[in-house]
Amino acid sequence: MAHTETHWERLRSEAEAVVRRTLGGLPADLRQQTARLAVCFERRPTRAMIGDGVDADVMGLFVGMNIEDEGAGGAELPGQILLFLEMIDEESEGDPARYRREVRTTLLHELGHYLGLEEDELKERGLE
Repeated sequence: MAHTETHWERLRSEAEAVVRRTLGGLPADLRQQTARLAVCFERRPTRAMIGDGVDADVMGLFVGMNIEDEGAGGAELPGQILLFLEMIDEESEGDPARYRREVRTTLLHELGHYLGLEEDELKERGLE
């Protein structure tokens, strides 16, 4: 009897594979810098996040200290990337290849924030 995954399990499994490949493919120095960075998977932004000003349709979010702040010994939470998989899936319109591309692009966009890049710099790199 074949095991069937739920939609959420499939989304998460695919995203985990993309994150693993993407982070593993970074240059060695960057892999080392991002080794402590947590990547978490959520379905959608919470009501509390939206209440705090996060867009309801956001696909990813970087929270906590960026790499420069970590070195300064700030008191904030360590950096983490949140990927909102149902939002990415909706953007991908059910296309698995597009879903994987969107997960990768969103991850790299939020990784850019961790590295201290601003929105305009991310846009210049095609990571909008």
